[in-house]
Parts: sequence; structure tokens; C-alpha cells
Amino acid sequence: MATATTYYKRYRMEIGLDRLPAAGEALACYRFRPWSPKLLESHAQAKHLSFRDEMDSIVFSCLAHREGCRTLMERISARSNFVPEATWLVEHRNEDDRVTPCGTVQGLVDAQGLGSIQNFAVTPPHRGRGVGTQLLYCGLDGFRRAGLRRASLEVTAENMPAVRLYQRLGFTIVKTLYRMIQVPYSDALIMGQE
Repeated sequence: MATATTYYKRYRMEIGLDRLPAAGEALACYRFRPWSPKLLESHAQAKHLSFRDEMDSIVFSCLAHREGCRTLMERISARSNFVPEATWLVEHRNEDDRVTPCGTVQGLVDAQGLGSIQNFAVTPPHRGRGVGTQLLYCGLDGFRRAGLRRASLEVTAENMPAVRLYQRLGFTIVKTLYRMIQVPYSDALIMGQE
């Protein structure tokens, strides 16, 4: 199959952890759970449901598949620079008392000693309800409790709702990056890359 090269613009954003915004109010029907290896499958499910139809699943193909999300969670949580305190799962309890994972964030320490937010995600039905703000706060506070002073993340520039959320919480853009990927030629035509 013929492929074409395309580039995705991404921002590296950073925040100081000494001036975190206050935690939001508790959200009815949502439970925020700290990392436990027992929750790995739920993290993978939330990640898959959040990213499978998003641009990030093109940029990072493992996010398009449930098994890829599981493998990614296994690899992240096994790393020596994994920060359990910055790794959280959000669950939603519906009217029928059914609990479903609807948000996830993982934390690592990068080579510069900054907390590094990984795969911050909220499933589409739960966006715009304050879940993302509270989840991100949990992750950032976890880095602070682990003794870190700054945190960073990367975001696809076209994901403006996420960029606005991060800026509202105090993140600033410190660098613009371009990620090169190979896409099937037919997809490149659809995306206007050819």
C-alpha cells in the first residue's frame, strides 16, 4: 500500500506546581480513583473510548485499538519513572448503578525532572462537565505530592478544547513540535495532505 508523509503540529506546554488552582467541587456520579494495578484494564478502556475516534489515534496508532491501549498502560506503569501519585482513573455511575470508566491520566518523570502528563483523556459523553479539569488537577497534585516542581504535556495543536483547558489551568506553550507519520495514500488525499 502506498503511503504519504504528513506532519501534525503539537505543543509542549508546562506549568509550575507551586501555584496550582484550587481543586474543583466534587462531581456527583463521578469517582476519582488513584492508581492501582487492579485498575489497569479500566484505564485502557477509558483511554480507548476517549481516543479511538480522535486525531490522536492517527498520530499514535496504538490509541485506536483496545489492545494497543492495554499494552501502552502496561508499559507506562512498568517504567522506572512512573509516578503512581499522578495516575488517576475516573468512573461514572449512571442511574442504573452501572459503573463505567470515563477518564484517565498517567504520570511519568521526564529526563529533565519534570512531571510528564501522559494520555490525558475523557470519553466524549463526559466532556464539558468539569471531569477533565478535576482529573488534570488530580494528576498535577500527584506530581506536587511526589516532590516535583513543574509538569509538562504535549497536545495536538488542532485539539483546541484541550489547549484551552490547559491554558485556563495555567499551562503555557513552551515549544511547537511537528510529529511525522506515514498514512495510507488514500487517507492523505482525504486529509488534503497531497
